[in-house]
Amino acid sequence: MKVNSREISLVAVYAALYAVLVIAFAPISFGMIQFRVAGILRPGIARMRILALGYAIGVLVGNILSPYAGIYELLFMPVASFIAGLLGYEVARRFGGGYWSCGVVVAVIIPLCVGWMLEQLFMLPLAVTLPGLLISEFLVNMLGAVIFTALDKRMKWWI
Repeated sequence: MKVNSREISLVAVYAALYAVLVIAFAPISFGMIQFRVAGILRPGIARMRILALGYAIGVLVGNILSPYAGIYELLFMPVASFIAGLLGYEVARRFGGGYWSCGVVVAVIIPLCVGWMLEQLFMLPLAVTLPGLLISEFLVNMLGAVIFTALDKRMKWWI
């Protein structure tokens, strides 16, 4: 797969935006009940698979300042985010739905991963953490899908 300088620039901007939004909203970005405002960027992966890499890098950089920074936040979650982004892209590409289907895929995978991580770190049962995580993830991902859909009406940002 060839990557050009424009794609590298988009990955860098995407990663930086995600990390800045995680850090700017740090009080609600971490913990059992988290609301990652940065998640509004995730549906954008539907247009460019390489943005899954930007998402993973943004998660890594944003999680460096996590009060729980460690192997889960700095290795497991960036890898899980990369995989979720790739799966979201593939579902959007193969089954249509674009931003919406990509957002739904990511909004299911990430809460499962975060819930499992919280269970490992704090012995919080997945049944307790998952409902809140699913709700917050669906909200931010669907908001992102709305934003990207509106953006598409004005420009083709991914070309």
